[in-house]
Amino acid sequence: MPRWFNTAGPCNPADHYMLPAEERLPAVRDLVDRKAYFVLHAPRQIGKTTSLRTLARDLTAEGRYVAVLVSAEVGAPFPDDPGAAELAMLAEWRGTAGSQLPADLQPPPFPDAPPGQRVGAALRAWARAAPRPLVVFLDEADALRDATLVSLLRQIRSGYPDRPRDFPHALALVGLRDVRDYKVASGGSDRLGTSSPFNIKVESLTLRNFTRDEVAALYAQHTADTGQVFRPDAVDRAFELTQGQPWLVNALARQLVEVLVKDRAQPITPADVDRAKEILIERQDTHLDSLVDRLREPRTRAVIEPMLAGTALPSVPPDDIRFAIDLGLVRMTAEGGLDIANPIYREIVVRELAFPIRASLPQIKATWLTQDGRLDADRLLDAFLSFWRQHGEPLLGAAPYHEIAPHLVVMAFLHRVVNGGGTIEREYAIGRGRMDLCVRYAGETLAIELKVWRDGRPDPLGEGLAQLDEYMAGLGLLRGWLILFDQRSGQPPIAERTRRELALSPAGREVVVIRA
Repeated sequence: MPRWFNTAGPCNPADHYMLPAEERLPAVRDLVDRKAYFVLHAPRQIGKTTSLRTLARDLTAEGRYVAVLVSAEVGAPFPDDPGAAELAMLAEWRGTAGSQLPADLQPPPFPDAPPGQRVGAALRAWARAAPRPLVVFLDEADALRDATLVSLLRQIRSGYPDRPRDFPHALALVGLRDVRDYKVASGGSDRLGTSSPFNIKVESLTLRNFTRDEVAALYAQHTADTGQVFRPDAVDRAFELTQGQPWLVNALARQLVEVLVKDRAQPITPADVDRAKEILIERQDTHLDSLVDRLREPRTRAVIEPMLAGTALPSVPPDDIRFAIDLGLVRMTAEGGLDIANPIYREIVVRELAFPIRASLPQIKATWLTQDGRLDADRLLDAFLSFWRQHGEPLLGAAPYHEIAPHLVVMAFLHRVVNGGGTIEREYAIGRGRMDLCVRYAGETLAIELKVWRDGRPDPLGEGLAQLDEYMAGLGLLRGWLILFDQRSGQPPIAERTRRELALSPAGREVVVIRA
């Protein structure tokens, strides 16, 4: 049976291309040996379950431990009924152990115990009966919440001093969040805000993305099995777009070899990778949808909105920044600043936020196309000015992030322009003071910079011309647009204040300035 790139559930080496699990979790074996209780948190679909299931299997096979990966997820429907949650989880754990462990290492019958004590009693009985030290990786721990979550954490903390003979030798809570962000509705908050009642943890680990070399090694497994080659520049492009996010790395490859380039004699090229990227963005599979849902959360919005606006990050609690990083939406760059985690997420974030506006757009005739289907920048400018004057004001109210409402309206219009026949590349980050857009359609390229003129600030024209000059130079263009959104108080309506003017960049490039 041929193997394939997996995008659903844990990987199986017999079925799927996969990398050695322990290389991405070098610290876990040492923590296990030290009888540590710890937390492993990382974004969804990054390989936590696959890695720990594989590690548990290896630890057991080596003969030193009885190691198992169990899940708390089945207890999630019972946030206020610890007893019901415990019964559901323990039944699940017995079934899981049956599939992961050999017959002579199966858990004993779990003892009867009062609600709120069943997990602790089961772990005690299991640790006592096991012929080797018991290691438990508790997956989806943060799926629990409220009374059930607190009860579980307290039972584990209560048994911790009795390890390794009467309680698990080592234990890890595994999930999306660190303990402080576990969901508990109490004290006016919806999260613990502290590591207590799990203050026995010795460390919080996370699982890194693939490196460029690991992406190449993963794709090389497909080459070894089928003979189909990923060109080195295609691997470079895949890593650039995904930044090694494991689900994206596999999802791109799956589209490439199962949909776009089925002929195994044909190599995978960077252009193929770009086509696969567009398919992923349009499809927004389950993994991507789960990220999109987070954009509406106030804690996430507080971090993402300034990035899109190019402004400085306001006074945001450090826990909120860590939360956005834990979700996998943003990352800390090598220079120490925040950025969207990868170019694919960067595109999805903007498209999703602009979707309500796109859905509200009126019918727009494609007057910007020439008879041979090419993009005419002058006609596009006329069409945009007409659209903005007529529809800009009402559409601003449809934007979910008000600080960047004008940006989202412009991007919704441009998405209608390219409409499957071209692309829009976006660059934005905290503190950049602008958003850069590169529109490509039928061989034509247009550079656009978006800036905002706010109260108490000088006219951003000079700064914008210099910034756009640099952007156009990087694209090899001699002409571009600079759109200045005037959001100062007391301005006349959009239809009255919108106008165009011509200017030259510091290097003499022609710029159409649109004062909107």
